[in-house]
Amino acid sequence: MNKNIIAILVITLCLFFQNDAAAKTKQQPSDREYWSSLAWQMSQPVLEKMAEGKLQQQMETEYSPSFDKRNRKVLFMECFGRLMSGIAPWLALPDDNTKEGQMRHQLREWALASYKNAVDPDSPDCLLWQGAGQILVDAAYIAESFLRAYDTLWVPLDETTKQRYLAHFRSLRDIDPPYTNWLLFSSTIESFMAKAGAPYDQYRVNSACRKMEEWYVGDGWFSDGPDFAFNYYSSYVFHPMYLETLQAMIDAKANTRLDYQKYYDRELLRCQKYSIILERFISPEGTFPVVGRSIPYRMAVMQPLALMAWQQKLPSDLSNGQVRAALTKVMHRMFDTQKNFNKVGYLTIGFCGHQPNVADWYTNNGSLYMTTLSFMPLGLPANHPFWVDAAQPWTQVKAWNGMDFPKDHDWKDKITTHDKW
Repeated sequence: MNKNIIAILVITLCLFFQNDAAAKTKQQPSDREYWSSLAWQMSQPVLEKMAEGKLQQQMETEYSPSFDKRNRKVLFMECFGRLMSGIAPWLALPDDNTKEGQMRHQLREWALASYKNAVDPDSPDCLLWQGAGQILVDAAYIAESFLRAYDTLWVPLDETTKQRYLAHFRSLRDIDPPYTNWLLFSSTIESFMAKAGAPYDQYRVNSACRKMEEWYVGDGWFSDGPDFAFNYYSSYVFHPMYLETLQAMIDAKANTRLDYQKYYDRELLRCQKYSIILERFISPEGTFPVVGRSIPYRMAVMQPLALMAWQQKLPSDLSNGQVRAALTKVMHRMFDTQKNFNKVGYLTIGFCGHQPNVADWYTNNGSLYMTTLSFMPLGLPANHPFWVDAAQPWTQVKAWNGMDFPKDHDWKDKITTHDKW
């Protein structure tokens, strides 16, 4: 064959593969586009229907095979409260003309209508506010969503709706929480009311704070009650709700026996240490250990890491680029190919796919919207370093590929607290 023809064929093939690679690169969404599209996929079926008052009528529900005898309507508060707690930071960003901005605007409009329907006794989507202890849990996630986007999601509500929420929150004082992480559900609700300028129960806040100090076992971990259990409740509840309780009391300028600022400063350091551990749990393949109860909450395991990124308080060992890359890898690993959604778009029970038998006796597919708690960094603007810094290898990638990586050390409290009087 003529050498010139061979050369032309080689050049043509090279150009073909270059163009093909370029086309694939061009089609690949950015990390932020991927995160926001996934947040939309989870949020749209819930909020569009609830804004219309049709969620309870039309949502395709699923309950654990061992579900207990509680009122099954708790599912809808679980779904709404947990979803809103996760996407609240994102919805708090200002509007813009981007595709993402249009999605945020629409979700915010649906969310505000849904908040109203949730407490309107004449709405078909009025939530279950009486009769089940579980209500305390998910009312706390609704209160947490207000704390995470106070000016965007609480302030615009009409006065009647606000008063209905405050009345429902007060009524939850009749629920005696189990001697576990549930104490923080009470403190989150009460501290929100303090921030909103409403009467609040100081004892429910301060006793929860004191108990958190007793149950802290060291190196970033909390015991879920008097006995330690190796699970992810330090992620699901302890660090985020304890930090936010303390911040809300600081915002409210509450003057009690506790020095909330010192408590906050110490808990922030603990949360940062725990975030370092979470980042180290993420394997090079984007997996993390599946241990403990409530594992169908999926990426809620990473909530403290996401919270620190959103609040721009990542510890010095963790860069924006490595945290974004690690969390994005986990999202792709979990959601790209597995059957995490049913045929009409709602989450299914499972961890990585539809796996009903991993459910606990309290699990339903409303519970699963806890996974959106990993989306909090979407509350950072698109030009923030978290989104624009180059992706970097996370700790396990470095460790398993012969690269330098920081050593991990025991961490000790250095801040002490005493009652002010």
